[in-house]
Amino acid sequence: MINILLVEDDQKLNKLFYTVLSKQGFNVHIANNGIEAFNILENNHIDLIISDIMMPKMDGYEFTENVRKINEDIPILMITAKDDFNSKQKSFLIGIDDYMVKPIDVNEMILRVHALLRRSKIVHDKKQVVGSTVLEYDSLTITRNDESIVLAQKEFYLLYKLLSYPNKVFTRNQLMDEIWGLDSPSDLQTIDVHINRLRRRFENNPDFKIVTVRGLGYKVVKNEK
Repeated sequence: MINILLVEDDQKLNKLFYTVLSKQGFNVHIANNGIEAFNILENNHIDLIISDIMMPKMDGYEFTENVRKINEDIPILMITAKDDFNSKQKSFLIGIDDYMVKPIDVNEMILRVHALLRRSKIVHDKKQVVGSTVLEYDSLTITRNDESIVLAQKEFYLLYKLLSYPNKVFTRNQLMDEIWGLDSPSDLQTIDVHINRLRRRFENNPDFKIVTVRGLGYKVVKNEK
């Protein structure tokens, strides 16, 4: 699941962009300024950022500069009312990847988002190889030694997420929000049920192990041999 961080202080635009992006299958995190955005970045994996320039507390320029100090690769799309050349030039010089002027066509925004994701190889990087185990995202298939199984969607997404960040601990809340969605009626025990199913299914797989981190959540440890 692709995660987008939307940094915008206009609540109407927040709601519009959130709705449009969610309908495209993206998981959207919302921040009203750069400070809130950094808190989200610290606790979530983000694949792409959409940011305004004029915001309280920390504007889009400062936010972008700070992001680039810690991550040079994450795509950043700037959406702003500032349409003068100097603003565009400054934005690109500090590290954004694309620029749109309000009012915008949301369909064009989606096209640009997909283009940025393609450039960063996120959309097409839907295959993981862990030892002899191969995960195919589009088909929800896991293959090892010429034997293939198809997982239920949520189970596959959960395992794929954990394997994408080996040794990184994910809380139950993070996994629930990213895979089930913010509005899911399911409770956190749903995560435990799915983890237990995955453990039983792959208990004899020597390539990786799902580990419980007491009081925090779950992580995957890969076999380095």
